[in-house]
Amino acid sequence: MIGIGAVEFFSQLRSDVDPNLQAIIDGIVDGLFFLPSELPSSSSVCYQAQSQPSVDQSVLPQEELFTGYFCQSRSHLPQLEISPKRTVVKCLKFSTFPWLTLTSTDRHVLSSNESSLGSNNQSLIWSTCELLQDVIMQDFPAEIFLQRPKIVQSLLSLLNLAFGGDGRHQLALQAVSCLQQLCIFLRSRLNFHRDPSFSSSEHGTASQNSSISYCQEARGAPRSQNPSPGGSSPRPSVIGRTVQRPRGDGQDWDAVSSSGNSTQANAHSRISLHSPFDAGHIDLPDTENEDTLELQMKQLSLPQFCVSILENAIPLLRTGSRRITMEVLKLLVEDMSLIGDAISENVWEDDSLFALELKDKLLLVLGLLGETILYHKSNISAEQPKVMLVHHRMAFISISLFTVRLLQILLPVEKGDKNLSELLELADQALSSLPFHLHFPLLQECIYICSNIWKSAEANSLLQAEGQKLLLRLLSHPLLNIKAEAYRCCLGVVKDCLGIHNTVKPAPSICQGIHFLLHPKVLYEICTFGLQEDKNEVYSTAKAILIHLLQGRLMMEVFTWSKFIEALCPVIPVLQGYADTKDTLGKCILSLSETTSDKGEGILLRTPRLQAALRLLFSKKQLVRSVAAKHLAFHLLNEEGANLKRPCLDGNVLSSISNLLIIEGAMELKLDDKMNSIIKEETVEKLYDILTSDAVDLVLRKSAAEQLVVILEDTKMHGIVKKLGVTEKILAYLNECVHVDGKLMESIVVPCLTLLRKIVCADPTVRLSLAQQPSLLLLLFRVSLILQSDRAVLTETTVLLCLLLFDEVARTETWADCIASNSTEVPAFSLPVAVVRRYHLPVRITAHHVVSPNTVVVPLSSECLAMKPVSDMLKTAWNLSWYHGIENLLQLIDYEKEAETFLDSLKLSSEDILILKITHTNYGLQDCLNLIVQAASHRDVRTALIRLSFYVLNDRLALKCGSGPCGTTLKSFVWQKAMNRFLQVLPASVEDEKLLVDVLRFLNKLLREQKSNLESDHLKWILKSLLKNQPKSLMGLVVRPECQVQDEMDETQAAVRQRLDKELIHLFNMLLVCSMSVTDREGLELAGSFRTELALKLLQCLRLTDAPHFYGLPSLERTLQGMVHVTALPGWSTYSAAVEPVTICKKYLTGLLEVISSFYVEWGGNAMSFMGKGVTKSTVLCLLHLSHEMMAQAKDMDWISLWSLPYDNSEEQVLSHLGLAWLVPLWVDRDPEVRFTALGIGSALTSLEIGCITLAESCQNISGGLWGTVINILLDQSECSMVRREAAFILQNLLVIPIPTEDTKDCIWQGPCVHDEESGLSQTGIPALKALLYHCQFYEHVNQMVKHCYLGCYMFDLNSYKEDKMNIERDGVTDFDDSLNLWKAPPSQSKSSHSHSTSETMILSASPSLGSVTELQATVPSSASFIPETVADRLTAQGQSDTTITESPSQHDSPMSAAMSKQRAVVTPALLSAVCSLLQNLLVVMPKDTGIALQQTHLLTTLSSLIRANLVERCILELKAPLGHRCHTEHIKAQVLLLLQYLSSVSRLLKSCLLVDSDLVSQDELLKPLLGSTFRILTIRPKDGLDTELTSALHETWVESFSLLATLLWKSGQISFPSVTAALANHCTAIIDTISDCIHLSTTYPALYMASLQFLSVFLNEEGRKQLQDKQNVCQNPTISFLLDHTEECQAPVTQLTALIIQVFERKSSKDVLKEVTTNALLSLLAVSKNAQKCALEADLIDSCIENMKHIQMRQSKWQLVVHPDTGASLRFNDFRAFTNLIISHTLPPSSLIRSQLPFPTQDCYFSNVR
Repeated sequence: MIGIGAVEFFSQLRSDVDPNLQAIIDGIVDGLFFLPSELPSSSSVCYQAQSQPSVDQSVLPQEELFTGYFCQSRSHLPQLEISPKRTVVKCLKFSTFPWLTLTSTDRHVLSSNESSLGSNNQSLIWSTCELLQDVIMQDFPAEIFLQRPKIVQSLLSLLNLAFGGDGRHQLALQAVSCLQQLCIFLRSRLNFHRDPSFSSSEHGTASQNSSISYCQEARGAPRSQNPSPGGSSPRPSVIGRTVQRPRGDGQDWDAVSSSGNSTQANAHSRISLHSPFDAGHIDLPDTENEDTLELQMKQLSLPQFCVSILENAIPLLRTGSRRITMEVLKLLVEDMSLIGDAISENVWEDDSLFALELKDKLLLVLGLLGETILYHKSNISAEQPKVMLVHHRMAFISISLFTVRLLQILLPVEKGDKNLSELLELADQALSSLPFHLHFPLLQECIYICSNIWKSAEANSLLQAEGQKLLLRLLSHPLLNIKAEAYRCCLGVVKDCLGIHNTVKPAPSICQGIHFLLHPKVLYEICTFGLQEDKNEVYSTAKAILIHLLQGRLMMEVFTWSKFIEALCPVIPVLQGYADTKDTLGKCILSLSETTSDKGEGILLRTPRLQAALRLLFSKKQLVRSVAAKHLAFHLLNEEGANLKRPCLDGNVLSSISNLLIIEGAMELKLDDKMNSIIKEETVEKLYDILTSDAVDLVLRKSAAEQLVVILEDTKMHGIVKKLGVTEKILAYLNECVHVDGKLMESIVVPCLTLLRKIVCADPTVRLSLAQQPSLLLLLFRVSLILQSDRAVLTETTVLLCLLLFDEVARTETWADCIASNSTEVPAFSLPVAVVRRYHLPVRITAHHVVSPNTVVVPLSSECLAMKPVSDMLKTAWNLSWYHGIENLLQLIDYEKEAETFLDSLKLSSEDILILKITHTNYGLQDCLNLIVQAASHRDVRTALIRLSFYVLNDRLALKCGSGPCGTTLKSFVWQKAMNRFLQVLPASVEDEKLLVDVLRFLNKLLREQKSNLESDHLKWILKSLLKNQPKSLMGLVVRPECQVQDEMDETQAAVRQRLDKELIHLFNMLLVCSMSVTDREGLELAGSFRTELALKLLQCLRLTDAPHFYGLPSLERTLQGMVHVTALPGWSTYSAAVEPVTICKKYLTGLLEVISSFYVEWGGNAMSFMGKGVTKSTVLCLLHLSHEMMAQAKDMDWISLWSLPYDNSEEQVLSHLGLAWLVPLWVDRDPEVRFTALGIGSALTSLEIGCITLAESCQNISGGLWGTVINILLDQSECSMVRREAAFILQNLLVIPIPTEDTKDCIWQGPCVHDEESGLSQTGIPALKALLYHCQFYEHVNQMVKHCYLGCYMFDLNSYKEDKMNIERDGVTDFDDSLNLWKAPPSQSKSSHSHSTSETMILSASPSLGSVTELQATVPSSASFIPETVADRLTAQGQSDTTITESPSQHDSPMSAAMSKQRAVVTPALLSAVCSLLQNLLVVMPKDTGIALQQTHLLTTLSSLIRANLVERCILELKAPLGHRCHTEHIKAQVLLLLQYLSSVSRLLKSCLLVDSDLVSQDELLKPLLGSTFRILTIRPKDGLDTELTSALHETWVESFSLLATLLWKSGQISFPSVTAALANHCTAIIDTISDCIHLSTTYPALYMASLQFLSVFLNEEGRKQLQDKQNVCQNPTISFLLDHTEECQAPVTQLTALIIQVFERKSSKDVLKEVTTNALLSLLAVSKNAQKCALEADLIDSCIENMKHIQMRQSKWQLVVHPDTGASLRFNDFRAFTNLIISHTLPPSSLIRSQLPFPTQDCYFSNVR
């Protein structure tokens, strides 16, 4: 569409249609910028008995899905062919979210809320806003509200109520809160979509794992599966209660589907289900009743939403309400974060229709902000009451800070491609401030901009003219230092462009840098004003510039030189005034008029050269005139027809030339243009006829000429004679006069010259024409030579020449654009002062240009001081300086008395002092805290709290969240005193509760902003305050007595209670997060007690909310969110003195299972509806945390059985159980976070054998059972990596339990079960596992996963290199993503065969959470271009990503590749790490089959190829020198941890393969890249910048790497040793240093010590063996011995390594397990390295060994004498003797030297003597 001109067509069509159609056209055009993309059919494997497809048919095609930005799920819309070309919209970073379809229930809920918001009932609107915040936005993804924007539009319209009375402003506040929460959730969702781990190719439809059948028996009796139960539908409960289930919108009971057909619903409820996944399809996202395409066209893009908030919220900043101003600013700050992610700074350059509209709205918004700032500034006056003055000042500061931050986001000052026009405009505007700050780098940049403009070939003339104006203003600036700097900068440019250094490497464009100077106006400024400047710094620089230009012909291109001469010609009249025969510049000027060859060539063309020579005759310097005479002689002698002209140019005549034009006196050039002439035109014509008639006597003609002279005094007569041609006739007479026969004409010369002078003087046009005629100039000069004795003739000719030669500089309009006159009067002849001063002129005229016409007027200081802003600044600066800072000023008790000596204009008013107190943050904070301490009313405290909130917000806007004044004040104890009463005393009234809400809201905000810098003492103080006085503390308010929650509460009190409960839960959640940083014993104890106590309170709250009478979704949501935070840290149940941890866990399990039963299982799965999703997500996450806690606390009991869910008690009281089958529907929920969490529960439970058995039994009735289900999830290419990873963990755990090798029925654990329909046979155990893997093409799928692994940090880049250090404020929000982030830290590198999921899903340290939120992306090398286009096209307007993935699938891939390559979800290293562990377990269970499969698919090679050491190195370098903010650093760190985890997993897998079959790993294509990457990883030094967590992860990776290398050499040393040697040789020194580091860790990390030395031993042993084998051969490649002994850089590290090993060897006891490893390593090193041997000798190793032998022998002798022989000591002695033999053989010189160094003749003698 775009390619065929659709945008242009619709743009033109828009203006010709009705207004109601214009919106539709806008939507169409907007939609053109977003490409739809194809969503694949997913592969799913069916294990039903009905059919058993062949291998080639195993990937079952499903109907294609129409998707893209406006993806549609299983609709009847036609399939689109998508062009691979992507449309780039420069103004957007992000546009629309993937389209989400809704069930009829969801649509009904949204429409109900939409209608409620449009009601006239204020109470209904209020409750609807509360419901939106507490429930609906918790359940529905935030993008739903943009895709169906009616709720957003209603909320925006509610903002207008802020100016209304009757309490309607409270509704505006509610709308602001809703929009603020929506902004936060949108940012969270944006980060979610950027997270590769959660990226999938399915967004708006059911999970693709929906083909597995599930028999009804597993679910008990048939029940209604309508996810929106009918009015009489009971709510089954696991404890036997039946209550009505509210719909969820808080207003009425559930209704049937929006179709309203209850009969249809009831009929549907009788359908028998065959799969738990079918529950997700009961209320499918249908599009039959709505026009999805129309909805998509009406959706709001993220930029539109952001700008709409700006447009509608900014006017509220002028309401005068402090509360509204504060809340609106908080909304705008959240909106600003989204703007930075949605709108590009290129919006100002984009010409698309969308960008133009967006630009207009942004300009309107900026205008509104400016008006608002001005409004608050102008209202700060003495007339205002103090409270309003404070409000206006605080609002002024905060809104100004917000505006600055918004401008920084939308208008970055520095841009990659500099726009010269914009830069020029900025420079011009900055010129007025230059005299005040004198920041000369700015001036230099201005000069460079001018140079670049004229150098650029693309620059237009208008831009060049503007740049020239700027340059001329700088060169003519009235301030000397600015003018001098401008000249210096110009000179610098000239020197750079014309310097001799450019001859070495000439570039054609270098000299073009001076083009900005090569213009007549610029040269005129330099010559006229620069050269005549009195101050030497300007004069000398101007002179130098001209010299460089005049002498630079050889350094210029021909074009540049021609341009210079062309620009110089009009200025030569001024420049020649400085001609001289002595100085350099004068000589250069004289050379301009010189003819340098016989051919008549010179610097100038012939005419300007003649003019220059004649002009010099007016010079005041005799020597100059003499030179001019010589130059002029050439022209006279070579004039055409010179031999026929007078005078004869002999020596006498030529000698008189130099002084010819120097005459005494000066003529007054004045003509009368005001007289009323009485002469008629006929009279003038008659006189002209007489003058020109040849028949008339010469005397009469002379008389006629004289009469015309008199007549031409009246300029009105000039036109008549010029029309008659008098000028041409006069020139003809003069030519006759100079002819050799023209002596008779001499009598008429004087009146003719006078006539010509008057015409020339009055008419600039004639003057210009005649001045360009060289023959005329020579004619006049010859006349003066001939008649030089006649003073009148000489005077007239001299004046005429003067008029003609200086005509170019006489025109003021040429040199200044500002001179423009509407007058028709001809300006009088005038010359610049510089010309008048430097020439001997024959005329008396008015001079012009005493100062430059380009100069700017600097306002007088008195004028500046008269301006109020300036006077206020001066007054403030004076007082701050006088009192040495604002602190001393504010401490004055009586300012009036102190300032008596000041001028009145310098005295601060009381309003000024108040403004200073407000503006100074430290003083303002202290003042607010003091006001709270001293407050006598609720109002006083509330006022101070709002002001405190302003200060906290200002810190955030100023990017000083942790280091600003608020953080500094936090470190004092003043705020504790202020807040103490509110933490210690319970509220006693509704007003108290209202105030407590405000206090808690402020505390939450403060702790959120300061959590990274919160002092542990403050945290402990808060925890102590909450824990003491139980139950009469704030924690007691979580669970109120039943009498306090009855219906008799009025509406206001109920609303206050609800808000108080919300803020309490948020405070407790924030304290839980902050407590993660506590490390001291007291703090840990307090935090643990608080956590357990809160857990018990929340448990009570959960049971209370679950009671039928008090059931309510908002409180349940809050309670569950609190539980998520409480249970996130291990050991949360262990700090209660009254209740056992196991008991707490059991109670939690009971309550949570009931919630999941009520909200999910008994809704028929509810997989596709978003209603209740918030409860489901929080509950599942709590259950996941609980599984880990129970695993830790209930070790000696069967706790797995407690997780089985009973279905209900039937009439026969027969208990039926779901078992763990309730988990299965959660595994295919619509929400990937729910799927991931539920699978995490499964992987946690299956980490125990009983868990595997129980879960497998619960899934017996699913076709394929547990094994088939989990394998299907793992291999689902449309599923996100986090979900697939947990499926891999479950499979890994299932393989831990020994599986029968044969089909047997008497085993408790039979493994998978496969049924063959054709034969009717079933298989279990290993045969079934083989068949299952073969049937689903497991290894092919895994190979495809590896080939398409994505190594980037995030899916698309929002270009957040702008350092937005503001944390994402989650005001009143506890997002599910927060907890998910905590899970994604890589697991501990346990070598257990069980999955790592149990450790991954818990918080193991106090480190910051590592999750999906990514601000910046590390630049990583890309080997190919595969990227999931669905994700990129759908989420970003640019459709671009610079993250790294592996190569695209080859065309020669397996037959299934085509089906799998259409659309894939992203595969991450974390998923592949889990797959490696799974493959490792498969190797153990089926070594032969797995080995064959790995070999056939080349899976190990592709897995190894993903190890990117360069990527790890780059990320670590960035961590050591971070350029981004903390959030970016955290995610780079997370990326490093995941990559290291992957390397460890691959290393363990390869090690297992080596143990099974070394041939699996011995191929060169696998080994060489692997070894290169492994050794590079081993060279990374953890010192200098890596934190403890990264260092630990790196060390564990080293353990696995060293272990792999040792196993490789041990199992296939002969094959692999050359490759290992070659790879190590590239990093020899670094590897030695790494091993030395490992030795230093022998005490703290013995595993790393052992692994490194084991590798060293095996490697050096192989080296020794190789040396023995190749003793007779000459090795071409250097050996390790050579590297260790003969490479200079290795010698010192080898010596250090040997010394370290010897130290450990001597320090370790013989009973220490590390002793043997140390001994082997030392012997191996001594055997191959002479440097090591030398070091051992210097360390007296032999003496030490002998002493040890003596000691052992003495102990042995004593033991034998006293008790009985010590066989152990004897053995140790024998071992040590053997070791000493080896030491001596490896260390000492040959035998000839042994005798000279030992006291014994031989070693045998030595040992015999010892014995």
